[in-house]
Amino acid sequence: MTLTLIDRTRRTDAAPDKGADTALGKGVVDTDAAPEKAPDAAPRRAVGREADGLAVASFVLGLVGLLVFNIVFGPMAIVMALLALVRHTRRRGRAFLGLALGVADLAVLAALVTANGTVAWSIGG
Repeated sequence: MTLTLIDRTRRTDAAPDKGADTALGKGVVDTDAAPEKAPDAAPRRAVGREADGLAVASFVLGLVGLLVFNIVFGPMAIVMALLALVRHTRRRGRAFLGLALGVADLAVLAALVTANGTVAWSIGG
């Protein structure tokens, strides 16, 4: 069983230096020609999905950071939101919310440090 590839854009029927198959027009592919690169949309979609994931992650980290580990989750939410916005996410609102919540995390941290003089805080009072 043989597989013959037909490249209709580069086929030459009357090439003198090719074999009899080319002269007869049987669709032999020119192996000397460089293959054409087709446009690939897969990396663009992967980047878009990654940016959307960053927007959601920044929102979740900013929300969780209001309750626990705001010294860690606040800056992480800010960085992820900015990365999502730079990579042109489709979820811009969620990225802006993550950015705002990250800033709110740092504001809560600053308020707790000035009130208690320490980073640790308890819910029970």
